[in-house]
Amino acid sequence: MGEARVAMVRTAGVDRSGSGDVGAVGGGVPGRPLPWWLSLLAAVGAGLALLVSFPPYGRWWLAPVGVALFAVAVHRRRPLAGFGYGALSGAVFFVPLLSWTNLHLSNLPWLLLSGLESAYLGLLGAVAAYVSPVVDRARWSWPAVAGVLWVAQEALRDRTPFGGFPWGRLAFSQDESPLLRLAAVGGAPLVTFAVAVAGGFVVAALWRSWRPVGRAAVVPVVAGLGGAVAVVGAGFVVPVGGTPTTGTAVVAVVQGNVPRMGFDFNAQRRAVLDNHVNGTVELARRVAAGEQERPDLVVWPENSSDIDPLRNADAAARISVAADAIGAPILVGAVLRGPEPGQVRNVGLVWLPGVGVDRERMYVKRHPVPFAEYVPLRDIARMVSKEVDRVASDFVPGSEPGVLPLGPAVVGDVICFEVAYDGIVRDTVVGGAQLLVVQTNNATFNEAEARQQLAMVRLRAVEHGRQALMASTVGVSGFVGVDGRVFQGTGFNTAEVIVRELELREGRTVATRVGLWPEVLLVVGAGAVVAVAAVWRRRARPAGAGTAVVAGAGEDTEER
Repeated sequence: MGEARVAMVRTAGVDRSGSGDVGAVGGGVPGRPLPWWLSLLAAVGAGLALLVSFPPYGRWWLAPVGVALFAVAVHRRRPLAGFGYGALSGAVFFVPLLSWTNLHLSNLPWLLLSGLESAYLGLLGAVAAYVSPVVDRARWSWPAVAGVLWVAQEALRDRTPFGGFPWGRLAFSQDESPLLRLAAVGGAPLVTFAVAVAGGFVVAALWRSWRPVGRAAVVPVVAGLGGAVAVVGAGFVVPVGGTPTTGTAVVAVVQGNVPRMGFDFNAQRRAVLDNHVNGTVELARRVAAGEQERPDLVVWPENSSDIDPLRNADAAARISVAADAIGAPILVGAVLRGPEPGQVRNVGLVWLPGVGVDRERMYVKRHPVPFAEYVPLRDIARMVSKEVDRVASDFVPGSEPGVLPLGPAVVGDVICFEVAYDGIVRDTVVGGAQLLVVQTNNATFNEAEARQQLAMVRLRAVEHGRQALMASTVGVSGFVGVDGRVFQGTGFNTAEVIVRELELREGRTVATRVGLWPEVLLVVGAGAVVAVAAVWRRRARPAGAGTAVVAGAGEDTEER
């Protein structure tokens, strides 16, 4: 009887610390969780490391560190505690990352969005905690498990609810990293996977040793850190820009600026339109004086004409003045009323010199932003905040990819936040785009948001082997090469015109050809990890054991 009681004490592993988590039996046993207060610090540190890895801070190498600290915080916790620690990391990360969303509104939308995004990291923490006892038994599976779980979390967050919000994907922190080059093979999901794998190697190296302290502990530490370095270094061997060049085009971007920052900038929409007209006319003057090569096409940003030029003859005349002066087609970011009463559309219009608008060539934004460009479930949303009524008219989505012939080029047009969505950008390239164009309006945000968006443009250029540009009302605008480098980046809240000869490319990268499949396979891998953990946990529970999961004498256990 005494031996049986000793065995139960050795195998039950019941936590009596009050932390709601489960440790190992005895000291120094593999897999024992950190004390709750250290997990708390690790969760906060994970959020901070992730935040600083993104623009404008740009410390990309901290993203794997953030993944590692996140894994340490939730390791061997109960799923509910894992959710709590994960959500805490998410709050520390997303609340400041998305602070630009409250610049001209109340704090409520910002905090609600940040809370929603944090909940996805909470879910990741719960799942990571659930599978962690199995990972303990195969130490070097940690990198792969971290990789597939992060990709699965992002895949869910990118799509739900109301089409998702992909801001803050690990891949978008890597604009200055060698890992950016992996986008040419597997797009953003592969870059995220690599970042998380590197973080998993760090955990495998530095988590409390599976071996006695001493020389024996040095080998796994060196191997783990070496693995993380090797993953990052793998980016250097991936070729980029392998798509063939079929010609060139001289492209001008007009950043007209907005007279006064603020949510009510649309009240000054005529001044914004005039700024872009005047910038283009001044460019035409420089061309006539021989100071600047004539562009083959001109790109104006999103909302450069918030006056519907198809209904307002004066606005149309002003745009025609600019097109006729420069002698080149202009891609105009405009807001059109209709097609039904109370509806509007966010569009890219092709405006031809001597002709006017080409009604056959128009891109209608396919993914309007919920609660900013349209309000789903408006009656219910109004119960939460009457601020939703600031969106007086709902933007309606288009159905066709933004593939627009513009002068000598076929451009792939995406508008503002659409650059964050893999499929929307890929559709333009599959449809024949030779050049990627991102029209955006950052006037209601700040420079941090603009630079985060430019990082996404850089990834898309590498992913699809297309040179790209971002045209913003206030900045940051710039040109991007197929290797992700930025040329002629503009300042913020300034009026500028930039001109550059860009390559027109055809063909498809590996990432363009395989499309969604890398993400699908990695998500399936995440499902397999959870399934294996579920089977193991069921088999590890002996008949009649109640709530204890027994891992065997001398090994760690977890109380359910």
